[in-house]
Amino acid sequence: MKLVGHYLSPFTRRIGVSLHALGVPFDLEFASTVKDPEHVRRHHPMVRLPSFVLDDGAVLIESSAILDEIDQMVGPVRALVPPSGPARRRVNQIIAYATGAMDKTQWAFYERRFHPPEKVHQPWIDQNEAQALTALQHLDVAAARAGDGWLGATDTMTQADITTAVYAGFVLLVRSEIASEVPHLARFCQRCETLAPFKAAPVPPSQPGKPGYLQLST
Repeated sequence: MKLVGHYLSPFTRRIGVSLHALGVPFDLEFASTVKDPEHVRRHHPMVRLPSFVLDDGAVLIESSAILDEIDQMVGPVRALVPPSGPARRRVNQIIAYATGAMDKTQWAFYERRFHPPEKVHQPWIDQNEAQALTALQHLDVAAARAGDGWLGATDTMTQADITTAVYAGFVLLVRSEIASEVPHLARFCQRCETLAPFKAAPVPPSQPGKPGYLQLST
């Protein structure tokens, strides 16, 4: 199997971390929507990352759909999202907050990245950044409650932990000024980065906050 993308993209990276956590073998094929859009288009007609190519040649797109298929591959006992019940609900709720924080941060960034200065709408940026912070604060409460455990109150790491560590960790990387407002979450992300699945899918060296940084994550 082949994961098409790069780990500067948190959307690609959470799949890589998940595959390593599950011990599922795969190859990473570097692709960039900026450097080689036609290469990306061969797998995803919308020119977005990531894509996941199965052994039979079928191509999956969108990280949530890819992760759902991976859970189906490994079965309900090993799946990173519990198959049913309150545990599944808790995990999916945490994933939703982490995804919301990531999306809102990206939209705020794009307002400046793709509009000339006279067209930038600061209230839109403020709204998105405020919504992102609200999501991070909710996750901070969950991290405080978890202590040295896992966010979904599970015995083992789940997709709630992976998605939060990857997405929230990325947001705190590009908005380092708010890390002090969510100290428990920041520590949780740092703890996850010491784990083998995260080390196996490292964030490439870059310059957070510089033009183009978030552009590479689509």
